[in-house]
Amino acid sequence: MAVSAASPTLLEALRWTAPGAEMAALTTQPAACLTYGQGDAAAVQAGHALFNSPALLGGQAAKAGLSCASCHANGRDNPHFLMAGVSAAPGTADVTSSFFSAARSNGRFDPVVIPDLALPGKVSRDPAAGEMEPFIRTLIVDEFAGAEPGAATLGALAAYVRAVRTCPGAPNQTQPRTLDDQLRLVRHALAGARTMASQGQAGAARALLSAARHQLGLVAERFAGAGLARERALLLTESRALQALASEVATPTAFAAKAAGWTARFDAKLVPRLRRSADRSLYHVNTFGFVAPQRNNR
Repeated sequence: MAVSAASPTLLEALRWTAPGAEMAALTTQPAACLTYGQGDAAAVQAGHALFNSPALLGGQAAKAGLSCASCHANGRDNPHFLMAGVSAAPGTADVTSSFFSAARSNGRFDPVVIPDLALPGKVSRDPAAGEMEPFIRTLIVDEFAGAEPGAATLGALAAYVRAVRTCPGAPNQTQPRTLDDQLRLVRHALAGARTMASQGQAGAARALLSAARHQLGLVAERFAGAGLARERALLLTESRALQALASEVATPTAFAAKAAGWTARFDAKLVPRLRRSADRSLYHVNTFGFVAPQRNNR
């Protein structure tokens, strides 16, 4: 199956990818390793799922399908990011552009290099300093016109950003983008939604269900072509099931049981089918002459 990489509607990421960088953007990402603190693995995983969800942001960013991960691929940077009116060159963005938020617009076109979140920055990573959560809140609400996030959402995002690190001995290497990356984000989102619901954080639980549905949509767009219609239909069915689950987060016990049932069905039936079909999908990118290796770790 050959599909033109220049198509602006086929794959979402191509909307903000520099011409000529399609192969790199669709098949690779900066290598990142996560450093977990004691007892924060669940928060880091939930934050990772939210970081990859456009629903977290508001206004034009959300409409365009942009998530935090669009600019900070795998929590790092994105040298291939290029958006008209926002970027001056690949890997740059004007975060004070009125395109994202009138509140933060400074009336000038002044793109900056997208920072690598694995490297020390102007905001302390130390949880005791308490700087990360309000900083992330300002980005969401002021810079991107997003809805006010709850404390649980901010805590999860901060835990993820604090955990992102370069990989030992390979700070500037890349790693493949694979089907299993997105399947893992779906699982993390469902697990996070169950945790948030159990803590009475209904808004965060719904946001995580939305994050899971977004990943299912990204998988579906890579299963292009008539021969994979059944896979796309199953992905849509499961996405709609998650949409229905969102109405039940206020009853944590029932929600937890149904979410666990969804995950079990997902792993037992849909995931194996997707993996079997992956070599006919756009995870096996024949157009570019590149085969992305699949990883089965969760």
